[in-house]
Amino acid sequence: MKNFLKISILATSMICSINFAQAQKPAIIEDFKPSELNQPQQEYPMVNSQGYARFKIIAPTADSVRVSLGLGGRGGTKLAKAEDGSWMGTTEGPMDEGFHYYNVRIDGGKFNDPGTLNYYGSVRWESGIEIPAKDQDFYALKNVPHGNVQQILFPSPSTNTSRRAFIYTPPGYEKGKYKYPVLYLQHGWGEDETAWMNQGRANLIMDNLIAAGKIKPFIIVNTYGMTNEVKFGKIREFKIEPFQTVLVDELIPYVDANFRTIAKKEMRAMAGLSMGGMETKTITLNKPDVFGYYGLLSGGIYASTDFKDKPQPKLIFISCGSKERPDGVKKAGEELKAAGFNAVSYVSEGTAHEFQTWRRSLYQMAPLLFR
Repeated sequence: MKNFLKISILATSMICSINFAQAQKPAIIEDFKPSELNQPQQEYPMVNSQGYARFKIIAPTADSVRVSLGLGGRGGTKLAKAEDGSWMGTTEGPMDEGFHYYNVRIDGGKFNDPGTLNYYGSVRWESGIEIPAKDQDFYALKNVPHGNVQQILFPSPSTNTSRRAFIYTPPGYEKGKYKYPVLYLQHGWGEDETAWMNQGRANLIMDNLIAAGKIKPFIIVNTYGMTNEVKFGKIREFKIEPFQTVLVDELIPYVDANFRTIAKKEMRAMAGLSMGGMETKTITLNKPDVFGYYGLLSGGIYASTDFKDKPQPKLIFISCGSKERPDGVKKAGEELKAAGFNAVSYVSEGTAHEFQTWRRSLYQMAPLLFR
């Protein structure tokens, strides 16, 4: 009898807990709107004011359809088949603010959503969705003077080809004579030189900061970091030397010769997100005479011991999302400051290893450069 009572009490407690959890889960607000990254005249995918995403895929003969969200396709939303042969579903909970990659799994095969634009990530062109952010104003397209983003092809004798880079020049560059500092800004694994301007909106962040008088204008250079030569999970096998040669011995001299730059260490910065941060740390420590400003965005940390017998940089900026490992970033920043370095640590609240973290990081870092 006692055991029966215990089981009954436990069962009642579990039911109450489930009911309480269900009662606490907020109802989904039906104010869905097409994602701003949709193809022209496409209604889906949609997002609502709470951060939920809703998908609709036309696949009448499919047996199963699932949307995989996140870098590498982590997580998923199972879609249900409607009478008209379409498949629909809404994410179980709200997504983090900002940009996300995703793909569609139809009967086990991986496809892109025909309703939205594609972005290079996970070593392929993936579908993209934008969850409106409370602070999206800093990377919004505004009626302000705009800089120019151009593609260049630069000679690379070490790789026996011409390589591509995208270069942002500030508003007024074409008509002026002023020389500018340069930030070499690297993408992460699975991405390429298109990432920072497309997913990251680096050009709009710069335009808005310059228009607000918050930064000294500078040039940004994005090039392919050769990071995809190794498979995800085997990053330790990546060798920095080929890319270091391309960047330091080929790209930088080309940029300095063909753009109005201030070709000095004190007017040159390097930063990168994720694996691009690993590249940044390695190259800046290998070549301390090339860069004066360092930035690691969800890309590890520096320690004061890294600079033994090396000159101090003018700035060390390290950041990550609050859903990553913020304590390590904060602690590293404190240690560097205590050792006499000009170090700044930043944590993006409510975000993980994703572009909203890196957009915010660039926004925080840019005003600190070249001062």
